[in-house]
Amino acid sequence: MKTVLIALTSLISIFLLSGCASPDKKHQQWTTQQANEWALTTGWLRGSNFIPSTAVNQLEMWQQETFDTTTIDRELGFAESIGFNAMRVFLHHKAWLQDRDGFKNRMSQYLAVSTRHNIRTMFVFFDDCWNGTSTIGRQPEPKVGIHNSGWLQDPGQKESSDTTMFPELENYVKDVMNHFANDNRIAMWDLYNEPGNSGKGDSSLNLLQHAYAWARATSATQPLTSGVWLDSTSRIAQCQIELSDVLSFHNYNRDSLMHIAVKRLKPYQRPIVCSEYMARKFGSTFEDILPLLRKENVGAINWGLVKGKTNTVYAWGDTSHADGSEPDLWFHDIFRPDGTPFSQREIEAIKNVCLNR
Repeated sequence: MKTVLIALTSLISIFLLSGCASPDKKHQQWTTQQANEWALTTGWLRGSNFIPSTAVNQLEMWQQETFDTTTIDRELGFAESIGFNAMRVFLHHKAWLQDRDGFKNRMSQYLAVSTRHNIRTMFVFFDDCWNGTSTIGRQPEPKVGIHNSGWLQDPGQKESSDTTMFPELENYVKDVMNHFANDNRIAMWDLYNEPGNSGKGDSSLNLLQHAYAWARATSATQPLTSGVWLDSTSRIAQCQIELSDVLSFHNYNRDSLMHIAVKRLKPYQRPIVCSEYMARKFGSTFEDILPLLRKENVGAINWGLVKGKTNTVYAWGDTSHADGSEPDLWFHDIFRPDGTPFSQREIEAIKNVCLNR
């Protein structure tokens, strides 16, 4: 999820990563044995990044007034029908600030619904993508024809490097993770989506490191990750690899470049999940990518399930649909809100990999 295509295509060699340490040395990465034992019990994860079609952003999804279990239930049913068993779902700390117990209760409601559909969840805490400010309450309507016009950074463009915010963010991470510490409906915790995006660069490194330390200080039993999306030689990417229990990455390129990305992560001998892929415009399609990831035993979490208020059927930076017309080739997403697919051929390809294994 980004304003420009930055894919993991450079070589990742085996070397001792340095210069990235948790603020507290007690909080260590799982051993490769622990991580691979987890993978054996979890199996192959496949699914989507999920927000209900009725929500423009994370706050609209999680605030009490707009929390929509009816739509969540229906749309997770679409996912179950094609063999998906995992969703990546973004949280937002301001929804927690507004109503801490209510927020956790709504997370529990979501998990109850997802479990009925045999779906486990990868919750995401922080995010450096898209709008840099956020406000509790009624959320803006989507801008017509514009990709993810209402999506929110968390904690925000300035706040991610503001250490005076850290005690609040620490309490948030610890409260949520301790509450769900032994909940096997949660497959893993994704601590930070695309740190350094929106022009932040290494200014997000401090929050990334602290997020891992805070998470390690909880009693949570699920693994930790943060998806590599920058060049693997960057300080942020090195920290993501060094501190994660399960490796994850983002790649919106065609199958040959996806194969390179997977190949270069394999030597770390840890489970791997591609937590963002599938952009038809760039040749990242289910027909080509899903069989590749299945063969390599790499988790496959595409961007987008149901066409909705996030407008992710439109490509990044595309302004050619100001009239609200639908693009002939959807960028992301699989289904319309009524459950009819963008492409029946795609549905059959997905089912062939996910249901006929």
